[in-house]
Amino acid sequence: MSKVSFEQWKAFLSKFENPHILQTAEWGELKRAFGWDGERLITGDWGIQILFRKLPLGFTVAYAPKPVFSNQSSVISEQFWREVDEVCRKKRAVFLKIEPDSWEADNCSLFTGHSSLITSLHNIQPPRTIVVSLEGSENDILNRMKQKCRYNTRLAEKKDVIVRSWDDLNGFHRMMTITGGRDGFGVHSLAYYRKAYELFHPVGMADILVAEYESRPLAALMVFALGQRAYYLYGASTDDERNRMPTYLLQWRAMQWAKERGCTEYDLWGVPDADEETLEAQFETRHDGLWGVYRFKRGFGGQVKRAAQALDRVYMPLLYRLYLWRFAGRE
Repeated sequence: MSKVSFEQWKAFLSKFENPHILQTAEWGELKRAFGWDGERLITGDWGIQILFRKLPLGFTVAYAPKPVFSNQSSVISEQFWREVDEVCRKKRAVFLKIEPDSWEADNCSLFTGHSSLITSLHNIQPPRTIVVSLEGSENDILNRMKQKCRYNTRLAEKKDVIVRSWDDLNGFHRMMTITGGRDGFGVHSLAYYRKAYELFHPVGMADILVAEYESRPLAALMVFALGQRAYYLYGASTDDERNRMPTYLLQWRAMQWAKERGCTEYDLWGVPDADEETLEAQFETRHDGLWGVYRFKRGFGGQVKRAAQALDRVYMPLLYRLYLWRFAGRE
């Protein structure tokens, strides 16, 4: 295994039919610009991009979101793990957290059968999401939506809402700040969104779409695509003209954008971590956390899915137990 450059990693990922956006070289560069260090390792058909976050006293936490692995084997080689361990120990990682690129229902045994991996208490990325199928015609996709959602999407068109590509990063960040303050979620800096756009947009893997009425921005999102998958990672809206339902048409245009690029699914990225029966029973009465966005996202006719639970590979057991204690204290 050897360290690889940005371009070498891109060439490696190109061998895979459907890698995850979080394993791209561009994502590694984005995180590197905002407090993380990164290493990309390849041995034969195996490869991984690992991000390292600094801790006090020179320690780090290592994190590998959605790694890609050879389709030719159901067992990860011991040589691969030795090389990964060497890099993590050089970086003084307390542990390595791996979030497999698989769904909980798939029962993937690629990682779970390895004795040195511990099922983690938490995932870093939202574990549960809604995935909308983009297969079939546009009418097929619309018909899979719930009736009210489909109505709101068409209503926005009738009420003269226009959706277009947008490169106003200042405007996007202002809208994100308004939405974060209103709905109580964290917002990245303007520099973060600008860097993401500069890395992903020129290579066709992302765009910002804005919904406007009479040239006034009402809602916007940043959509990403790679292989057969598209992702709605960042979105915002103002309080203006909400009766025109701009967010519904905005999502529909993002799905059309993804479908034009060959994507077969659109990941709405994050709903409350509860089973679908609980989600359906409580979404009308709960508004905390992600419950408000579930009410909106459920309308697009997707399937509720849960990611495979994260796994930890521990290098410093005493410090790892401190991490577990601190994490448990926040629950």
